[in-house]
Amino acid sequence: MSSLGTTILWVVTVLTAAIFGWRFLVRIKPLLDARPAQRTDRIGLRLSGMFGDIGTHRRLLKFTFSGVLHALIFSSFLVLFTAIVEAFGTGLFPGFSLDAVGGQTWIPLLQNIFAVLILTGLGMAAYQRYVTRPARFQGSKSMDALIIYILATSIVVTMLLEASARMAIIGETSAWRPVSSIGSKAFTAVGISGEVASFVEKLFYWAHILVILGFLIYIPGSKHRHMFTAAPNIFFRALTPKGQLEPQATKSPSNSENIGAITSYRDFTWKDLLDTLSCTECGRCQSVCPAHSAGKPLSPKSLIMDLRDGFLADEGLIDSSDHAMPIVGGTISQETLWSCTTCRACMEVCPVHIEHVPKIVKLRRTMIEQGEVEPLLQGTLTNFQSQGNSFNKPDKQRARWIKGLSFKPKDARKEAVDIVWFVGDFASFDPRVQELTRKVAELLNQAGVDFGILYEGERNSGNDVRRAGDEGLFELLAQHNIDTLAGCQFNRIMTTDPHSLNALKSEYPTLGASYEVVHYSQLFVELIKSGKLKINPSSAAPVTYHDPCYLGRYNDGFDAPRDLISVLGHTLLEMPRNRENSFCCGAGGARIFMEDPPTGERPSENRIREALALGDISYFVVSCPKDVVMYSAAIQALGVEDKIAVRDLAELISDSVKAVPVGSE
Repeated sequence: MSSLGTTILWVVTVLTAAIFGWRFLVRIKPLLDARPAQRTDRIGLRLSGMFGDIGTHRRLLKFTFSGVLHALIFSSFLVLFTAIVEAFGTGLFPGFSLDAVGGQTWIPLLQNIFAVLILTGLGMAAYQRYVTRPARFQGSKSMDALIIYILATSIVVTMLLEASARMAIIGETSAWRPVSSIGSKAFTAVGISGEVASFVEKLFYWAHILVILGFLIYIPGSKHRHMFTAAPNIFFRALTPKGQLEPQATKSPSNSENIGAITSYRDFTWKDLLDTLSCTECGRCQSVCPAHSAGKPLSPKSLIMDLRDGFLADEGLIDSSDHAMPIVGGTISQETLWSCTTCRACMEVCPVHIEHVPKIVKLRRTMIEQGEVEPLLQGTLTNFQSQGNSFNKPDKQRARWIKGLSFKPKDARKEAVDIVWFVGDFASFDPRVQELTRKVAELLNQAGVDFGILYEGERNSGNDVRRAGDEGLFELLAQHNIDTLAGCQFNRIMTTDPHSLNALKSEYPTLGASYEVVHYSQLFVELIKSGKLKINPSSAAPVTYHDPCYLGRYNDGFDAPRDLISVLGHTLLEMPRNRENSFCCGAGGARIFMEDPPTGERPSENRIREALALGDISYFVVSCPKDVVMYSAAIQALGVEDKIAVRDLAELISDSVKAVPVGSE
């Protein structure tokens, strides 16, 4: 290259780097003024998780076609970066060469192979976006994707054609450049050789350089900025327990009178804002959202995109009608925020670890502080405040379910026990669940378990209250339970309610109280395997099992219920959506306390249809009191009582115990 060409390349490269840096800086700089987030602990774990997610594509490959095409593009980009180094190295530094490390042999061979792979991946991406058009892409910016496809394809094609023209100059081909050799033969066949080929080589070289520089300038304003933000966003992911929310901030950077309220985008943490800048608009979160599937206005993807666009508009970086609008009730509607079941499915599938649910809860906290509460929920919160439960029942009635038992459970406040059973509201008060609660009590007694309950000393755990956004009421309920438990002598806490389990296990430690908490499925596996509870699996039936969100996704309680089903002798047929991919019943996030207008098929009804599609299933097995309520109602609404029945794990165990022959050891 001539000295003039080198000078021009230096100028455009430095200028592009400056524009690229400035466009990125103006988007990242506001993060410095946002609320703090402690995300620099356990560096080794953060690094291993980041490289694991990026290197193995383990989250991306949950959507196979998309995961494969992204793997092709990503791996090819890493290899083809050597071509970018060559292009700029030879242009900026006369005499630069990669020959010493294989610049004429294995490096060009890999470049040619991965050029084909990246073009294949780009073709698959275009086919998916413009031909098959998955519903999850609805609302994503298709033009942005098209521009990236064109730029990326142009970078690869100009690289190949530059090499083809270089070989055509002397009329040779190379086994190390099989794809470019085909181009060289084509150039020669149409008379492009010698000086003409030399001109063509320079043309494609500069085209290659300019497309790369154009790509860099475009990226900071595109959703494809995730090329640079995804890795740090994964690195700074939350390492606290999945069921533990961030405490409410003590003050608002934008308004000191609004404690913890989100009235400005800088009231979010810097990680919240980084999340919005890292969104790839892939729609995986939207595709698994129960609220979205039910026709409600919530799309986790759109929520993040709207927050991002509102944030950028607030900073004057994009034009938007949302500029200067309030975040709650403006950029994000109240109905959207109340639609969330906090099931965490969106966070489970997000390839860049965006934290949708915590943002929704933070915005709900703002609504609570402003007195903008869904009407039915407001009544329930009042019940929690006055009675400590959602049923508006006095304390003395909390243990009425024990009537009809063959024994009286110990009062754990008055005598030491091995296990405190934290019963929970629905298991204590709901008539549809009380019989199951009694079965659990009788089974524990029969197995000789030393357990007690808290009687009127128990309050709602506060799990759903916190997710409704009422932080003060959560702390009030939690502190009452913590104080009650502090006066008890016990080793473990057991509960049949996954929501209570999550609060006791994951949330209460933030208030200084840590316990060993087990779900009743775990305890009964122990009792059966130790021989303390005799069973007879002879009355087995084909069943399917629903993973409750707060037992499974939040607390990894996948195996104990399945172990129970297996040891009881039942044949388990898994639904397509199971374990961490389970579909929410629709009750979580305090949704069970809100009006549920028939805007579409309810999540619980969708789930029952999924179970029916398996064929000959006798029971839809659940392990959560709320699931008993939700799915019993769904079966009735669908009119399929004659085809499938909801059965709690406690019922399966009780049936198996009753089937044990009298006098058997």
